[in-house]
Amino acid sequence: MKVLIVSQHFWPETFRINEVAHSLKEAGCEVAVLTGQPNYPDGVTFPGYRALATGCDDFDGIPVHRVPLMPRGRSGALRLIVNYLSFIFSASLFGPWRLRGESFDVIFVYGTSPILQAIAALALRLFKRCPVVVWVQDLWPQSLQVTGYVRSPRLLSLVAAVVRWIYRRSDLLLVQSRGFVSSVAPMAGSTPVKVHPNPGERAFEQREPGAPMLTLDPHFNVVFAGNLGTVQALDTVIEAAALLRDDSRVRFVLIGSGSRSEALRAEAERLKLDNVHFAGRYPPDAMPGILAQASALLVSLKRDEILAQTIPSKVQAYLAAGRPVIAALNGEGARVVDEAKAGIACPAEDAAALADAVRQLERSSPDVLERMGQRGRSYYDAHFSPATLAHRLVRHFEQLAGGHVNRPTPDSKMESDNG
Repeated sequence: MKVLIVSQHFWPETFRINEVAHSLKEAGCEVAVLTGQPNYPDGVTFPGYRALATGCDDFDGIPVHRVPLMPRGRSGALRLIVNYLSFIFSASLFGPWRLRGESFDVIFVYGTSPILQAIAALALRLFKRCPVVVWVQDLWPQSLQVTGYVRSPRLLSLVAAVVRWIYRRSDLLLVQSRGFVSSVAPMAGSTPVKVHPNPGERAFEQREPGAPMLTLDPHFNVVFAGNLGTVQALDTVIEAAALLRDDSRVRFVLIGSGSRSEALRAEAERLKLDNVHFAGRYPPDAMPGILAQASALLVSLKRDEILAQTIPSKVQAYLAAGRPVIAALNGEGARVVDEAKAGIACPAEDAAALADAVRQLERSSPDVLERMGQRGRSYYDAHFSPATLAHRLVRHFEQLAGGHVNRPTPDSKMESDNG
């Protein structure tokens, strides 16, 4: 099975598709990648690469074909739009030339924002004569509304029309959570829609993490790890910390960085909170050793209808870490934690409910906490293991390559392949 991955972002940028490519290779696929010049997240082309160049490098035996890409810059919607459009143009124009003489059984699109990058894959299909599978990671145009990048109803309608065109010309749409189906299926026409969740990180496959790069102090440590941005609603965490300031055992540890880092730090200082610690950023391979020390792991999102349909990727990492999880969010992420019986879910942006969840876990016995962690790990192994999901992905590809995919009836359209 020869698979071409089309993704605007790829190694040395840190995205989950890097590990998916590895897992597909280990599952027996011959994998190649078409991507741009790396520049995320700082918006500056990485050292050793040139923005307007083409080329090919090697990612652990996987050929990575690169096309010109205007870097996104450090700020500004216009630069971001140019960044998006430049990949669509370059991959459509230079992609067939970079991949000349190569044949593939399937083209697999890693559909992060912008989903418009799938246009390049559809253009490639004209040359490679193979099916296109789009793995939808973000809902467009809804994500544009949530982030505030686009407010014009007319422009949002235009984006929706383009997305509908992409969906209906794809051969299979995979969505990262059950919550996505109700948004994607009505736009997909006769294209099948199936659930294929994001796998956990391969680093967490090791049951015994190595020596930690950060050692947590002996408290009841509630650890958040990831982007400290607006979407994560971490102001609620600061409010919850203020409610728990009299409990000397509880400590919130925020690991990572983001657009809200300084504002959060300033608010914690203004409130004189000594139970909030900003630990800074650490490389992905350091996280298993750090998370293994947590008393509880915290995932938090804003109260938003679109965000409620997503499963934040840190949910998988937390379940794999085998520690109790506090899910301060609505929708799919909370459902997974509840279904796994791996911790406590509470409403998004509700500081009092979050503080109560922390108190409940703090007062639980070590045995109860250990069982929560074990149930989370078992759920991870069954639903989010990279190897398991890679083999499931290969089955999708084989069905398409063999011509066995039938257009679904309205009743079967919304079935997911994991129940």
